[in-house]
Amino acid sequence: MSEGIVVQGLWKRFGSFEAVRDVSFEAEDGKITALLGPSGSGKSTVLRMIAGLERPDAGRIWVGGEEQTSKSVQERRFGFVFQHYALFRHMTVRRNVAFGLSVRRESKAAQRNRVDELLDLVGLAPFANRYPDQLSGGQRQRVALARALAPQPRLLLLDEPFGALDARVRQELRRWLDDLHRELGVTSLLVTHDQEEALELANEVIVMHRGRVEQRRQPPSRRGDGTGLHPLARRPACHLGLERICVGKRRAGHEHGVQLEDPLAASRRPGRGGPASH
Repeated sequence: MSEGIVVQGLWKRFGSFEAVRDVSFEAEDGKITALLGPSGSGKSTVLRMIAGLERPDAGRIWVGGEEQTSKSVQERRFGFVFQHYALFRHMTVRRNVAFGLSVRRESKAAQRNRVDELLDLVGLAPFANRYPDQLSGGQRQRVALARALAPQPRLLLLDEPFGALDARVRQELRRWLDDLHRELGVTSLLVTHDQEEALELANEVIVMHRGRVEQRRQPPSRRGDGTGLHPLARRPACHLGLERICVGKRRAGHEHGVQLEDPLAASRRPGRGGPASH
């Protein structure tokens, strides 16, 4: 059993609508995996089921080799970052970051030390006594990330974390999060509809469409060139405007995410097959 995330045969229905249909994938321990897809593709529902905020109608979930399917949110002890921050407006930055620690009844000294460490890490130590309304959108999202990391979760779940920010701030925070993840190495699952965001941050990209996984990394034994990259299936690629991406593990030393490639060019190479099809 993988030490990362293992999702097996997840189904979720809301009334007559099938939001998630037989979704299975694995996400590597210590890496960032992205669930990429348009609105309504089921990616956020999958994330919420992993978090314990929704119960699957069928299927199983493991994290770190332990089954989580029937556990409560509190028992799972994962960090969760929402698109719209979800900060407590009546609490200072310091108290927001310390919230999860206080719920778990950590000592005051332990809370203070951990909060100081995280505020330094996210560059917000000078703002510890400010309130959320006194911060910019980018600063609020850093507070939300610090709060999620405070209890030292074994898994960080990010649901469109930069969706409410303008383009310049999104780009700055993506670079910052990439640096932060390199330092901390916490297993992370990122939900996004932004292909640039997925490619820049993720070690692996999983494409979803209409409740299903449309494309995911192939096993090593099926890769002919050793790169871990393969062309994206034409149908989800065209739907998402991703005609030029390959999905797979990020190459060592590659600074800006998954390598780009033209699937049609790949199909013309000697000894290579065409794009995958469904």
